[in-house]
Amino acid sequence: MSTAPPPSRLGAYACLALSMSLVGSYVALSKPLAAAFPVLLLAWLRFGIAALAMPHWLRRPADEPPMSRRTRGLVFLESFLGNFLFSICMIFGVSLTSAVSAGVIMAAIPAVVAVASWLFLRERITPRVGAAIACAAGGIGLLALAPGASTHGAAAQGGDNASLAWLGNLLVFGAVLCEAAYAVIGKSLTGKLGPRRICALINLWGFALSTPFGLWLAWRFDFGSVHIGHWALLVAYAMAASIWTVWLWMTGLRSVPAAQAGVFTVMLPVSAALVGVLVLGESLNPLQLLAFALALSGVLLATWPGRKPVPQAAPGHPH
Repeated sequence: MSTAPPPSRLGAYACLALSMSLVGSYVALSKPLAAAFPVLLLAWLRFGIAALAMPHWLRRPADEPPMSRRTRGLVFLESFLGNFLFSICMIFGVSLTSAVSAGVIMAAIPAVVAVASWLFLRERITPRVGAAIACAAGGIGLLALAPGASTHGAAAQGGDNASLAWLGNLLVFGAVLCEAAYAVIGKSLTGKLGPRRICALINLWGFALSTPFGLWLAWRFDFGSVHIGHWALLVAYAMAASIWTVWLWMTGLRSVPAAQAGVFTVMLPVSAALVGVLVLGESLNPLQLLAFALALSGVLLATWPGRKPVPQAAPGHPH
């Protein structure tokens, strides 16, 4: 490939951490956008704005081999699951629940990635990863029991949305499943395509998938009713969700194993919750804090590097 060489290990870590921080931020900030635009129209506008910003990334480098049928299929799945369906589940979900609640549920991503790796890559789930899965499930369970935890943000949208907070949480968990697929498929793609081309191709697929819905909704939508601040937020959301986060994540994955990259998904729920509290005026109650801590404990259990075995000295050689 004629793309830039992979970054150093430290540079890759920085790319992964920044990518997940941006994802968590736009998960939370999509809430006011979902109130201003129909969700499927919002997704179409996001992909369209990003497509206008990176057409030159679609060109195949001279020394990059043509895509095989399998690679084309992986590109489509990466876009459909990790881009299009993730956006739909996430935007609908956050519009019905709070950004803090979404952050707690998103903390299950590393454990779900471990399960996906076991199912599709035949990787063994260690007892520590099994405990991480239990912690993530426990955090989500506590979240469901927390009084008002799920409805705090939804209440601002009206009583109907508040009563559908359970559906919002379920949709956010659907987004978790999509994000796990995105992580597993993405590692395979980075060995075949450059980060920029992956970014442009999956965004183009997202635009194609959302165009029928977007055109139908745009025909009926009053664009003049949208505040200028929402338009600015939409452009920032499109650039972050379709370009910056994808490029940073794929760049980092080139130098870091997928399992190790999972540790940086901790930045997603943390940044989503922080934006919810600091920007959107949400609050954390004690049971919600406990749920969040339990979910983050699962993240740490699933992604903390194991102890390397001490090499044994050969007989007759000094230590």
